[in-house]
Amino acid sequence: MLEFALSLIFLVPIAMIGIELANLAVVTLRLNQLSMMVADNVARYRGSIDEAQVDEVMTGVAFAGRNIDFGGRGRVIVSTMESNGQTGTQTGYKITWQRCFGAKNVASSFGLEGAGATDATLATGMGPATNKVKPVDNSALIFAELRYTYQPIVGRGFMAPRELSSLQSFTVRDRSSQTLTNSTNMTDAQRRLCDAAHLSAT
Repeated sequence: MLEFALSLIFLVPIAMIGIELANLAVVTLRLNQLSMMVADNVARYRGSIDEAQVDEVMTGVAFAGRNIDFGGRGRVIVSTMESNGQTGTQTGYKITWQRCFGAKNVASSFGLEGAGATDATLATGMGPATNKVKPVDNSALIFAELRYTYQPIVGRGFMAPRELSSLQSFTVRDRSSQTLTNSTNMTDAQRRLCDAAHLSAT
């Protein structure tokens, strides 16, 4: 019994660390799945895309991420990138529109809506510096950036809170217009805008 009691001094912390690392791995996997789901779903709308459809996707994120409190601790930023239509040294790509969900106050790592519209700011595309991508001719890319504050479940004695992120991109399918329409006349309060007034967990 004495030996067992002494062994617990070492076994319990090891078990706690194992639980924390396993949870971190699960949360990271969920974030990757969420970013893929968002980018894929937004890219699937054919013909055109509307504010109401983007809202549907964001509502899906809120539901799918509820077990990790993604709405309260995270932020998803969806951007559409296409050619800016410029010539010469201004040729490049632009962020045509951008929509967000989540209470975490962060901005896109690649620029705000309208970035690159009149210059070559995004001439090499979007993404990490060593792995940038750009759309094919006459099409667009959907980027989904996820940022999330991970809170340890065991306690901060084993692991400090940390920032997690995930990035996915999908090519738009058969969409002739990349302009985001508003056929249901959603108000600014209802739309998933990316300003400080729209930091919400719901």
